[in-house]
Amino acid sequence: MSRTVYCEHLKKEADGLDFQLYPGDIGKRIFDNISKEAFGIWQKKQTMLINEKKLNMMQADDRKFLEEQMVAFLFEGKEPTIEGYVPPSK
Repeated sequence: MSRTVYCEHLKKEADGLDFQLYPGDIGKRIFDNISKEAFGIWQKKQTMLINEKKLNMMQADDRKFLEEQMVAFLFEGKEPTIEGYVPPSK
């Protein structure tokens, strides 16, 4: 059975994540307030950011940077800056 959340990113009711994919308070906030669809969009952007900036997930600074980008994108609607990537216009 899928659960529905009001997605803060998409500003609509949508299917929620099946389980908490991110640890801690931020993970709980994402689980409670972000849809599967929005998290999927973020995961694509996250991959582009990791590749472009050559982030190393073993490095605390890189993880912190990525977490800040994730929160800004999911909850504040801020597009991460990815060189050569132009977000599709609405």
